[in-house]
Amino acid sequence: MSGIAASRIIMDALDKPRVANLKGKTNLVTETDHLSEKTIKSIIRGSFPDHSFLAEESGQDLSKSDYLWIIDPLDGTTNFVHGYPSFAVSIALYYKNEPQVAVIIEMPNTKLYSAIKGEGVWCEGQPISCSESDSLEKSLLVTGFGYEHGELWEENMRLYKHFTDTTQGVRRLGAAAVDLCHVASGKVDGFWEFDLQPWDTAAGILIAQEAGCLVTQMNGSDYSIYDNNILVTNPKIHIEMVKNIEDV
Repeated sequence: MSGIAASRIIMDALDKPRVANLKGKTNLVTETDHLSEKTIKSIIRGSFPDHSFLAEESGQDLSKSDYLWIIDPLDGTTNFVHGYPSFAVSIALYYKNEPQVAVIIEMPNTKLYSAIKGEGVWCEGQPISCSESDSLEKSLLVTGFGYEHGELWEENMRLYKHFTDTTQGVRRLGAAAVDLCHVASGKVDGFWEFDLQPWDTAAGILIAQEAGCLVTQMNGSDYSIYDNNILVTNPKIHIEMVKNIEDV
């Protein structure tokens, strides 16, 4: 319910003038981000007053609880500000550092993706699964670029060029939560990115895992939402993609 309420706030604001402030050189934030986050936390607190929170705009709000809600109230704020159709609300519940429940609402088409650990994943109530592409040359990939144009940004540019040359294409949508849902639902076959924050991937990795995807770091090692790189693919191209990243 909190995600749906937040998505309504965002969609209502889409047709109104949108004023953005800078959190960094190109990292935007709007009043809609803040209102969405406030609404989500208020609704969750109504049912779970003792739980902890980690949210993009307000940061950590910790209690002694082992339950942690990780919230991105508007992933893809720059897209939202410009009216580009790729942004989302992302909410995940973690218990002792493990994802239990995830909800992502992709907008402006308002598709609701949801997952429960060990029970499955759905889009608009229908089960979804990752693609069956068995080679990179048959695959469509998606990536993103961080706000800081440093060493990791340069490395990703090299990977972007490499995979553009060796696959059927690489897309860049500007919202990691949306990217992860598209891998989970088989629209694309793999995703990689550097320098994401915990709220960028907390919900999406459970959705991807329940859809059959492999979620690791780019070198194939275990992934944590606090790591600075991520690789998510269907199982058939994962090793090939790790090897390609190593060789670039």
